[in-house]
Amino acid sequence: LVLLDTEGLGDVDKGDSKNDGWIFSLAVLLSSTLVYNSRGTIDNNAVENLHYVSELAEQIKIRSTEAAEEEEDEDSKFVLFFPSFIWVVRDFTLELVIEGKKVTQDEYLEFALQLKKGVGKKTSDYNLPRECIRRYFPSRKCFVFPLPVTSQKDMTHLESLQEQDLAQAFLEVTGHFCDHVFFNSAVKTLKGGHRVTGKLLGHLVEIYVDTISSGKVPCLDNAVVALANLENQAAVQEALKVYQSGMEEVKNTFPISIDDLSCEHQKFSSLATSEFMKCSFKDEKGEYLEKLEEAVSMYYVDLLEENMMTSERKCRDLLNNLFSDMNNRLQNGEYSQSGGYELYSRDRDAIIEQYRREPNKGVRAEAVLNEFLKERGLEASAILHTDTKLTENERQIKEEKETAALLKQKCKEEEEKRIESERMFAAENERHEDRAKQMEEKFKKELEQQQQEMDRAIESKLKEQEEMLNKGFREKADFLDEEIKNLKKEKEEKSSGGFMKEYVMPLVETATEILPSILQYKVLMKGLKRK
Repeated sequence: LVLLDTEGLGDVDKGDSKNDGWIFSLAVLLSSTLVYNSRGTIDNNAVENLHYVSELAEQIKIRSTEAAEEEEDEDSKFVLFFPSFIWVVRDFTLELVIEGKKVTQDEYLEFALQLKKGVGKKTSDYNLPRECIRRYFPSRKCFVFPLPVTSQKDMTHLESLQEQDLAQAFLEVTGHFCDHVFFNSAVKTLKGGHRVTGKLLGHLVEIYVDTISSGKVPCLDNAVVALANLENQAAVQEALKVYQSGMEEVKNTFPISIDDLSCEHQKFSSLATSEFMKCSFKDEKGEYLEKLEEAVSMYYVDLLEENMMTSERKCRDLLNNLFSDMNNRLQNGEYSQSGGYELYSRDRDAIIEQYRREPNKGVRAEAVLNEFLKERGLEASAILHTDTKLTENERQIKEEKETAALLKQKCKEEEEKRIESERMFAAENERHEDRAKQMEEKFKKELEQQQQEMDRAIESKLKEQEEMLNKGFREKADFLDEEIKNLKKEKEEKSSGGFMKEYVMPLVETATEILPSILQYKVLMKGLKRK
């Protein structure tokens, strides 16, 4: 719970009435529960002292649009975003009795906020602050506090008194008040239902104060957009950290198969998306989600490259090690004798079998073997042609076998690449299905929050409409009826699912193209380098 204290409106040492108006507006914009306190009683003077409430329509905007027709009914939607309202009456010495009948604290407030019938400036001035309180705030509550002490002497040094020195009746009301605030105050939310964290509240204060200081009117839409940009940028970075930290551990196990790498990529990519969804809000066009996708995909492509290079190094080292004895025999001329080719072929084939039995060679196993055998092709050909034991016909048959073996190995390499590619893109499709599901859940949750906003506003308007009808204010009830219809229409439009079709699905389709495009580019560049 964060307590914001305005330090007393109307203090001549701290500014003028305009300054007080902005402070009151800030209190409304930043809080989920607004506590206004006065002394003695709620009479007409006390209500008139709360004239700031009637100025809110001039000091707070909901939409950033400047179209006059859209600004006319803006204050009718204040109830969607304004805090609940508590009027605290301090030093209350009267009885809660109206027209000879005992009433509750809330009934006392409602009586003070009753409207007068009639026309004319006097009636209009009387009704204006009351109407604003009734229309703008979704709920109203009242607490009347008796004098904290019974002795006038004690009143002069309240700050130095202990709790046991205070009046029991005062402590009881204080307990009820605190319980109400602690248990009934909602979490502060932005327009759209996003919960405000401590960090967001700090940004929100800066945005509103900077706006007011620049001579402009605070706008809820603009504040949400500014906060969303800040929060979504941070969400991308936090989500990317989740992916990178997880994949860094995977990198320590390189080389690994494409199945294992894709599986880990899918897992940590899903966790990164979850982190982004948890921290982000109002990324309606998917701008920041796309940035995350691009960053994750680029990082993954680098990991694919590193895994391939690690596999290539391991396979080459393994082949060099396995062929070391054979190289010594080659240098000693053992394969240059009659029958040397058969001995050479037998040793080479045994090494290839041993190489294939070695586990965890990674994704370049067949490709490296193919390159290695091609590199030693001249060596095999030279031994074949110098082997005096072979007839010309036998030599030709052996050459054809050598060519066929190299071709077979090339086919194995191509098959390895094909399987690798198929598995990689299949994993990507699964990943994007998971991401689409998370996106849908995120937007459904945001829609649900918006629906709850609308329901609270409609409920408040219906309650006020019933009150106006009961008191005989037919015209005001009809006006409220129009506001209720507009809110219901807006609620229906938001719940129609058009947003998913317009933004989410096109975004998913676009995102599925990001990684394949990057991979194709990388594969092309790698192919050009080898050629």
